[in-house]
Amino acid sequence: MKSPSQTHAIDFDSAKLQRLGFGQLPALIERPTSLAQLRQQMSLQLQTSLEPQRILGLFFREIQRLVPLDALSYVHKASDLRLEFGARGHHSVSYTLSHEGEHMGELIFRRNQRFNDKEQGELESLLSCLLYPMRNALLYRAATQSALRDPLTGAGNRVAMEQTLQREIDMSRRHAQPLSVLMLDIDHFKRVNDDHGHSAGDEVLRAIAASIKAQLRNVDMVFRYGGEEFLILLSNTGREAAAMVGERLRQATQSEEYFADGQLIEITVSLGCSTLLPGESADSLLRRADSALYVAKREGRNRLAMAG
Repeated sequence: MKSPSQTHAIDFDSAKLQRLGFGQLPALIERPTSLAQLRQQMSLQLQTSLEPQRILGLFFREIQRLVPLDALSYVHKASDLRLEFGARGHHSVSYTLSHEGEHMGELIFRRNQRFNDKEQGELESLLSCLLYPMRNALLYRAATQSALRDPLTGAGNRVAMEQTLQREIDMSRRHAQPLSVLMLDIDHFKRVNDDHGHSAGDEVLRAIAASIKAQLRNVDMVFRYGGEEFLILLSNTGREAAAMVGERLRQATQSEEYFADGQLIEITVSLGCSTLLPGESADSLLRRADSALYVAKREGRNRLAMAG
């Protein structure tokens, strides 16, 4: 018997799909009574969505008609995707999904009873239903993310910021939780471009974005707001906590080493912070953060200023 924690590499090529019976799919059967019938039904159901969470949720529910499970988890690091369904189990089997050399994530099945050889064989057969739906979902996710990301820094772009900010404001009010924003501007950035060229400026922008991301929680979001401006969205974060985050970002960016033409250059940032007020609009929240940033620059740069 295979070890319940063994990792399997599944590479679905066209020949394997044919052997698994994916040439012609018969009509959908409402209540599958065999592995073949369940595979046929699932292959149709899973193609009805481009949302990874919905696809895997359906897969988790339907697969239990044949193999009882307590939990299913999926990780695809390249697209920053991690999904979990059900509860934890003591025993697990994991599968690395790939197609023609393309990594498509890792699936882990868990339950409190050991998986026998027959059940593992059924799981491996049913995984074939997941191949093309998940591949299409990952491609769609990548295209969507690309449209919402700044290509230079990898931060969210202005469109993504506008969509996300209004959603976070709505959630803040619904759950009565604080929301803060930090507006960050690179001090004297024009000098970097003028003295060292735009390629050096681009490297500084990438380094600053990476430094910001390294200091934040997974739930916090970073957007490139303008040329050398970034906006950081801090969910469930009040004024004092946001000030601490802003000061941490200022110190972290200042402590980094930046080079242009092999020469060490000094980079500092200024920040303005605002916290959502009752009934405040997104535009007002941003204006107050921008005004605070102006104060920080007027008072000498390389500092954080809080909106009133």
